[in-house]
This record gives sequence, structure tokens and C-alpha cells, in this order.
Amino acid sequence: MDPRLVCCGLTTLDVVQVVERVPGADEKVTALAGHVAFGGPAANAAATAVALGVPATLVTVLGAGPVAAAARAGLADRGVTVVDLLDGVADAAGWQLPVSTVLVTAGTGERAVASANGTGLPADLLGRAAASVLPAALAGATCVLVDGHHLGAAVPLARAARERGVPVLLDGGSWKPGLDRLLRVVDHAVLSAVFTVPAGAAGESLGAGNGAAAVDALLDVVAGLGPVTVARSAGAGPVRVRRTGPTGVVREDVRPPSVPADEVVDTLGAGDVLHGAVGAALAGGAGPVEALRSAVLTAARSVRHPGALGWADAAG
Repeated sequence: MDPRLVCCGLTTLDVVQVVERVPGADEKVTALAGHVAFGGPAANAAATAVALGVPATLVTVLGAGPVAAAARAGLADRGVTVVDLLDGVADAAGWQLPVSTVLVTAGTGERAVASANGTGLPADLLGRAAASVLPAALAGATCVLVDGHHLGAAVPLARAARERGVPVLLDGGSWKPGLDRLLRVVDHAVLSAVFTVPAGAAGESLGAGNGAAAVDALLDVVAGLGPVTVARSAGAGPVRVRRTGPTGVVREDVRPPSVPADEVVDTLGAGDVLHGAVGAALAGGAGPVEALRSAVLTAARSVRHPGALGWADAAG
């Protein structure tokens, strides 16, 4: 079967300003550059897969209005097939696509983000919408990526994928209420460096400490909720991997290539690129560790270019 990645989750419209430094309270600064583009973990992951030669379908929430139209046009330009869960849903007529404000610091590539994310839609509405697009949305899928947003749709989509023998990958940017339900139908989870498990989800609260013991404890807890493979990224540091094999638990590090500080242009979306590249590799039949090894190369390339997908434009 030809590879196809199906991504389910958040789309936003990102307003990006490049500044010398992030302004303080009541301060105005002049931006060095700026642009507007679609964003969101699942949306960027889908576009990343397409840039890597793997067709991608994005199951998301766009809705109507000029903000949604701009994001829809951008996704089409990137070759992403979009399934809008709000198509024909009258109950969501007043919903507006979230706008993210992003400040990128010139010289370091660090970014500060403010966004409403995908809040405001009832889970039962999303569940009904997801049921209406299944199984068509999964047609030809060889991997499914979920980003933890729009859980009302993500859980049934991931469950349906698992029933079809399609691997499910979680982009674990942060813990969201109900994520434990999604993890039960996830095969592989790649967590961010700031991912935490709150108290009550799996015993005591676990933070995002950088010590080896703390990271391994976090991976153990998440693995206990369902995934066979759990990994945690660490920016420019090694990705820590925990996988359950035939002989038990195996731990290893996947080290990304070193990127000199003066070559880092923008870290915006680097995590999304990492997850999209992992999903694309899994969709092509790679194992999880092999997928991570190729994905860290793509993510390292991405920080050398502006925006989440500037690397793809440079390659073209």
C-alpha cells in the first residue's frame, strides 16, 4: 500500500513577528519582519509529510469566515487534503478559527506564543462529526497522527485506525484533559520537553525534569497508559526513547545533529516538523526508532529557516 499520513488535530492562523527582543509590559517594539500562515501541530505535521513526499490528509476544525479561508488556502497550497469537521454542522456557526500571535527573537530563534487553541467545541459535537467522516477519512491511511486537540474526534478516529491495524502516533506537546483516554489507543507517543503528567492521571504528578531518572520515570508512566513506544524530545539535546520489545523494556537515545547557534533562525514549529517527519516515516513502514532517527535530521534542518515550513521552500 502506498504511504498516507492522516493527521487529526488543531489548525490555527499564525501571525508571526520577528523582533530583536520580546517587549515588556506597556512597551512597543518595531518588528524586523513578519508573515501570516496556517499553524497548529497537526496542520504543520501534515504539511511536513507532504514536503517529504508522503500524501497527507488533515482532519481538523476550520469553520467559516476569513480567518478559516486563509488557513484553508494555505493548506491547499501545501498540498494537504483537508477534512473539516465543521462542514455542514449548524451548531458551530459562531465558532472562529483560533489566531496565534507568535514573537520570534532574531538571533536565537526562540519563540513566544499566545493562542486560544481549539477550545469551545463540545466533545459530543466533535464525536458526531468524526463519525460522519469515518471511514472515508481513513481511506488509504498507513499511519494516523493525533496532537491531543479536539479529543472528541481524535479518540474515535484513533480507535478506528487501531481496529484497522494502522499505527497511531501522538504528538504530545502538553497534557490536555482527557488525554489518558486517547493514550489508550496510541501506539507511539513523542512528547515535548515540557510535557507533564498531572496528579490523578497516573498516580502522582510528574514534571518535565531533565535528569535521566526523571525523564525515564515520565516515559514509564506514559507507557503505562498505553503506548508501546514513548519518546521525549529535548530541543537540541538527545531524544530519549523507551520501547517495549520481546525481551522487555529497551531504553536508548536518538541524538540530533548539532546546529551551531549562529545558524538557528527560527524554532517555531520545529516540534511539529519532528512529529510530522516521524509520522511520514511510520507511514512508509519504518519502525519507531528508525523514524525518529530520520525525523531529527529534518527538524534540525527546519530551525535553519524561517517559519515552520521555510525548510521545505528552500528544498524546493
